[in-house]
Amino acid sequence: MSRPELSPQEVFYPESDGEPMAETDLHRDLMIDLIGSLRAHFRDEPDVYVSGNLFVYFEEGNPEEVVAPDVFVARGVPKGQRRTYKVWEEGTTPELVVELISRGTYRKDLGSKRVLYEDLGVKEYFLFDPELKSLDPPLRAFVRQGESFEEIIPEKLASGEFSIASAVVGLELRSLGNRVRWVDPRTAEALPTSVESAETRDELEAERSRAEAAEARLAQLLRENERLRKNGHDAESE
Repeated sequence: MSRPELSPQEVFYPESDGEPMAETDLHRDLMIDLIGSLRAHFRDEPDVYVSGNLFVYFEEGNPEEVVAPDVFVARGVPKGQRRTYKVWEEGTTPELVVELISRGTYRKDLGSKRVLYEDLGVKEYFLFDPELKSLDPPLRAFVRQGESFEEIIPEKLASGEFSIASAVVGLELRSLGNRVRWVDPRTAEALPTSVESAETRDELEAERSRAEAAEARLAQLLRENERLRKNGHDAESE
């Protein structure tokens, strides 16, 4: 006996599969840094949505058609908290996907997952191997050319870094050893991570406090000098 077909409103789309967020601490830290720096970079653009490790459902009514990119960017999508990303509700697929691969996932990341992203219309698919065991070089990219992906060979810089430019976000993804960062090509500076941004805010706040204290001290000294000058002038008058 077949089960009755569910209406779209009755279909349950899980928010988690019970698996850990990342393969290792390094994978998790890199994921958080990549997402955090992109969010900060696009904080003033209301229609750039950056997320990661979030279920992306791409076929309405079929919760088995799902993928969870480590990092992704969707343009034309408003910012905001989401429990899942449903392509038919958002109106677009993610344009950029980054996967941090491992020995246990690299075959799938290069195989069936690459084909899936290609079929979904993803414009750029970047892969990085933090363990430095499965990819050589450790940074690879597939960029849409018409209806299919074309592999792009990363540039090796004099610094030893591997670099790939992203037209979607206007940045470069650069790797050195087992680390990877977003870099602004206009300044050649790496975007700050969430931790670095917090440290910078703390430093600026401390500097502002020191400046305010110095101004207050200077004002106090000026008042004291004015009081002494006035008292001296009054004494001479007598």
